[in-house]
Amino acid sequence: MFLVIATTPYIVAWKQDTSIALATVLSLLLVTFFQMIIDMGFLDFTPIAFLSIIPKIADHPDQIHRFITCAWLHANWIHVLGNILVIALAGVPLEQRMGKLRWILVYFLGLLGGNIAWVLTHPDSISPAIGASGAAFGILGAYMACWPNDRIEFPLLFFIRAWPVWGIVAFRLGIEIWNMYQIEAEQSVTNVAHMAHLGGFMLAWILARPIARGAPSELDDSSDIAIAGSTASKAARDAATAKMGSLDSDPWSEAGDGLKEEAARILKRLREEGDELETRRAWLEELAEQVLCPVCNGEVHAIISGQNCTLKCAHSKTHIRWP
Repeated sequence: MFLVIATTPYIVAWKQDTSIALATVLSLLLVTFFQMIIDMGFLDFTPIAFLSIIPKIADHPDQIHRFITCAWLHANWIHVLGNILVIALAGVPLEQRMGKLRWILVYFLGLLGGNIAWVLTHPDSISPAIGASGAAFGILGAYMACWPNDRIEFPLLFFIRAWPVWGIVAFRLGIEIWNMYQIEAEQSVTNVAHMAHLGGFMLAWILARPIARGAPSELDDSSDIAIAGSTASKAARDAATAKMGSLDSDPWSEAGDGLKEEAARILKRLREEGDELETRRAWLEELAEQVLCPVCNGEVHAIISGQNCTLKCAHSKTHIRWP
């Protein structure tokens, strides 16, 4: 049940070509609800006992899963909401900048970096560590390494405004370093794994630029400041435009039965005006109402995947997938 609840948002997001960052937010929330139900005594299962990371036993081969599963457990609602705030507000524009696969890699680098740092610095601890904070700080580390001058809407202190990424990172890391100093000086006691936050940030920061090469957005090597919401969206749009298929040929002509009358007119307009995402989608949707599958003479549907539109046979996706 834990695995199904945690992974279903990712499967749906991947199939529908929607945000993996938002799927992560939903996954964390759903698992927190599940954890709450378990804690009420409805199931004889203790998630923290089996899924949290415990440094003392972390090197045992049958405990490796804890390096991943611990990120889906949280101490309370404040804990999980603090993490999903970063994942949503910084993670979504970063995903638009990097693309889905690179974002997933960065997220897990932050997660692993945080847990490895915690285990190495507390090797004899038997206290369970939980939370996605290392992954959240990994997102900030990757953003800082690649596009530090982006401005993203983010709450700092009592102000919600478009802050530069470097400013958000300086504030958040400053708090972490100050808390670590207080602990080392024995001036405070906490159950927060500050070293995991720092470890997640550093590993993602070190590896983010090599990972981001070839991403939808070029790496930021200038001093220009961009609003992440607009610039990252432009990068996602450019990536979707690059995926548009060729209109030079069509399945009906290849089948020896070219389109006629209204369908032919729509196809002609599609070829003339289909170099923009919106106009291509509009003409493809209109064409779908006028044509039949050249293989089975069945209905043809216009399928939207992200910002791209494709015509597919209603009976079999192997019959037609164009353009």
